[in-house]
Amino acid sequence: MDELQVVGQVVGGNFGDIVIRQKAGTNLEIGDLMVSEENGSFLILQVFALEYGSQIQDRMQQMMSGVNLEQGVVDAHFYEPEFVNYVLARIKPLARVFKENNDVKIPKSLPSFFNKLRLITNEDLKFLQKEGDQIMVGHIRSGSKVIKEAEVWLPAQDVFSHHVLIPATTGRGKSNLVKTILWYLLDANKVGALVLDAHDEYYGRTGPGLKDHPKSKDNLVYYTPSNPPVGANRLTINLETIRPDHFEGIIELSDPQLAAMRMAFRKNPKGWISDLMKTSAIDSGMEPGARAEFAAGTLMVVQRKLRLILSLEVDEEQVIVSRHEVFDSTTKGITTVDDIVKDIEQGRVVVLDTSRLGDEAELIVGNIIASKLLQKYKDAKATGELDRKPVATIVIEEAPRVIGEDVLKSRNDNIYATIAKEGRKFKVGLTAITQLSSVIPKTILANMNTKIILGNEMKQEREAIIASASQDLSEDDKNIASLDKGEAIVTSIFVPFAMPIKVPLFEDIVKQKGIVQNTGKTKVF
Repeated sequence: MDELQVVGQVVGGNFGDIVIRQKAGTNLEIGDLMVSEENGSFLILQVFALEYGSQIQDRMQQMMSGVNLEQGVVDAHFYEPEFVNYVLARIKPLARVFKENNDVKIPKSLPSFFNKLRLITNEDLKFLQKEGDQIMVGHIRSGSKVIKEAEVWLPAQDVFSHHVLIPATTGRGKSNLVKTILWYLLDANKVGALVLDAHDEYYGRTGPGLKDHPKSKDNLVYYTPSNPPVGANRLTINLETIRPDHFEGIIELSDPQLAAMRMAFRKNPKGWISDLMKTSAIDSGMEPGARAEFAAGTLMVVQRKLRLILSLEVDEEQVIVSRHEVFDSTTKGITTVDDIVKDIEQGRVVVLDTSRLGDEAELIVGNIIASKLLQKYKDAKATGELDRKPVATIVIEEAPRVIGEDVLKSRNDNIYATIAKEGRKFKVGLTAITQLSSVIPKTILANMNTKIILGNEMKQEREAIIASASQDLSEDDKNIASLDKGEAIVTSIFVPFAMPIKVPLFEDIVKQKGIVQNTGKTKVF
């Protein structure tokens, strides 16, 4: 090994906590990837802690420091300081790569004692190859150094059918990562996606976005309630497509309130919401023995919840109207849900601009579509046609709103929780984005078989992520806390080891594809 490449040497430790001495003149970082050459293979190791080492006792060091600080001795120096004081790095083995066939195995042995280590290079990462329909999530990162030639590709269908979790605090690049993932999904066209876009940031109405993808015309569908651009659709959901169970697990409903909604639905499945909004008192259809005053109070509460959540009101002509124009009681939007589900079944990415909706209305819209989608996939499995359908995923931000422990304890399971628990059997997955992983039940976190972990300073959140990771991240607490914007760790059953990555800037991806926005028009270089 070229001596200039050497950055450290093994001096002790144990498996999972190997101690190396840093070579003078080098500067190791938390997260650095290192290589230990072995016979016919090499070990990939990662730095997880750094500390000082010295041949001088602590008390002597403190005395020397006092002489320097208090007496102003400026010419005090050590004889051959690189031998006396040094840095010790603690590293853990990640993978063993066999040179003959680039086969990657979980390491089960230590590197040779006194073995010299070097930083990883692109040549060591040849086993990272794109095979089939995959999505690129980033470039391998060693500490803060990015190896741009080494791209990390994940098998799209496997990853999204087994659920994805993207945990991070605000400002660490979640939106950029999601846009990057969706961009490559448009390339693959093997995974259908329903994206609930609460901030209208993915399509790119005012800047670079998914609309700039070369295949967006065929593989991208965009719905918005306000001034849809050319080629987009107006988001209108007809009230006829809403059922009482779409509210379950999303809003708090007492048993009498839910019973009133179900009774109205049984009497008039297509116009039950209009009937409830226009009715002044519960009619004789209530269950025998129900008290009239209780029924009237229940009706008033149900009307208030429908009015607030769906932004409904009754106009002068007794027509139900929606203030944000998403819900319609006439003939508009009757086929919207069927059209969206059909697009997802054809492997398209469907982006819904829900920025004008409140949290609960957004989740109800997603619930309506996801319920129909899951039922169609269940029916396909029953008839033996599931293999012909692409994998489908539901992308939702602030996931604890629907899969948080408090929500699931106080309410019935909603469609999002159902998909997280059993959707994998039907090729329907959940892509959950969150700042608070700790409030999601462990059983659901364990089902999220791919986690793309961005920076997080909150210890409680890091502990929840580490405890449910697909690889052993027990020594990565400081590593996760020190992740900068766009830096991430991919832990998945579909990667050989927990991979540190740098997510590319979405705007750079758009430019590399040869398309930029210029005064509202698309320009090709």
